[in-house]
Amino acid sequence: MNHSARRILLAAAIVSLVISAASAQQATRVRGTIEALDGDTLTVKARDGATLHVMLKSNAQVVGVLKATLADIKEGSFIGSGAVPQADGSQKAVEVHIFPEAMRGTGEGHRPWEGAANGTMTNGTAGATVTGVEGGTVTLKYQGGEKKLLVAPGTPIVRYEIGGRNDLKAGAAVTITNAMRKPDGSLEAARVNVGRDGAVPN
Repeated sequence: MNHSARRILLAAAIVSLVISAASAQQATRVRGTIEALDGDTLTVKARDGATLHVMLKSNAQVVGVLKATLADIKEGSFIGSGAVPQADGSQKAVEVHIFPEAMRGTGEGHRPWEGAANGTMTNGTAGATVTGVEGGTVTLKYQGGEKKLLVAPGTPIVRYEIGGRNDLKAGAAVTITNAMRKPDGSLEAARVNVGRDGAVPN
């Protein structure tokens, strides 16, 4: 085998390893109800009835999720919204999340979102809210642009608070947006969103 052939085979082997590593750890969305927390292992009854065991990283962030209203969105708040683009270029909110100051900058920007057909996700700083009979309008500014967000009455709005493992109680609703599936099939998480006072994280 000549030198060029060896180089081609070596390059192919490296690409194969990279692809295998990427596929071995895939992000999985976990949504359900907490059954137990035993050490670093969180047991969740998923919405489809499956029982999942998620290993929490030692520094895993726990975020409490509470029900909120449009009035809780203040000028200068850092918020995120899954939305559907409108003909005039505005975004009609499907859900709105109000971040605590410690999470300012999380996911800042405007990008596609899988939560709705042709959906978008915009995270940015809120301007003053203009309210009317059809709800409220908020301008979201982010690095590189801004979007007008329409929030109709009844749109789910939640507020995030930095929490702790004490929030991970049996019966609480929980969402893990990026649980990583390891090569052995187990799940590992660096962040958990948990509902407080009956709230259900999206």
